Amino acid sequence: GSVTATQLAAWQKDAACLKAALGEKGAQDFAGTLSEMEGDLVKRMALREVLADPKLASKLTPSMSLIEQLLRDKANLSGVALANAKSLIRRYVDEVAQVLRTQVEKSSSGTIDRSVPPKRVFRNLDLDRTIWKNLTNWSPEDERLYVDRLFYRQTAKRTTPAKMIVVVDQSGSMVDSMVNCTILASIFAGLPKVDVHLIAYDTRALDLTPWVHDPFEVLLRTKLGGGNDGPVAMNMARPKITDPRNTVLVWISDFYEFEASQPLFEGIEAVHRSGVKFIPVGSVTSSGTQIVNPWFRERFKRLGTPVISGRIQKLVDELKNFLI
Repeated sequence: GSVTATQLAAWQKDAACLKAALGEKGAQDFAGTLSEMEGDLVKRMALREVLADPKLASKLTPSMSLIEQLLRDKANLSGVALANAKSLIRRYVDEVAQVLRTQVEKSSSGTIDRSVPPKRVFRNLDLDRTIWKNLTNWSPEDERLYVDRLFYRQTAKRTTPAKMIVVVDQSGSMVDSMVNCTILASIFAGLPKVDVHLIAYDTRALDLTPWVHDPFEVLLRTKLGGGNDGPVAMNMARPKITDPRNTVLVWISDFYEFEASQPLFEGIEAVHRSGVKFIPVGSVTSSGTQIVNPWFRERFKRLGTPVISGRIQKLVDELKNFLI
């Protein structure tokens, strides 16, 4: 039967209580099932009618299932309904951004650049090492340690600018990966010394780099569904690669390219061999199931660039190690 906004809100509240009772690991085990159930409830709502009524729309809580439906139906919305849909998308983007930003900041300390000599100032003095290295100078008669060499801690971080190119496949069930990775791209774009470019594609490629700092605007400009043509996106991405060894290419797709499979893989292989760090990210459905073409999965594995699963934390770690 049909589902009302009030019923959906009550179900979401019950689901949140269940997750809390199950604990972190238990909640992860049931995450796919709950997500699938919620997606079914959302599909059974008269969503356009709900969005057109501010009182009913206020009962909606942003979730991936709801955002997926809003993005698929946004072309059919107008007036109050469209305004309410945008508000829900904005709220969800801000909530996810806050979580991802925390994950990035936790390990964004950077790597020490050993090629830069440490500054010889007191605050950088490595007292333990200095004592250890001068122990042979200990004078039992004077009961003094004579220091003839000081040691300092290295603090200089790498400051070489890095380029990050994110390519997102808009076809099929790409919403989860697309939303998370679009937000993640905007966070890295806000870091110093990181030049981020964003490309979305189906049968055509669209350069969304001018809006990369605002994932909300990016999502409103995407169009879910339809076919896909990876080589078209690769043709747009390759001219952006000016310093291969200082570039990371993140490709988010289920990699079902059919007759374009071989041309796309050849393009990816050439980019990878030029020195670019290539990171393939498989698409995930709203139920949490990862979908990746086995043909591509096997070839990426041989290439030494295995597909990253739907867990966004793995991608965060990979990007931090390369960019920061």
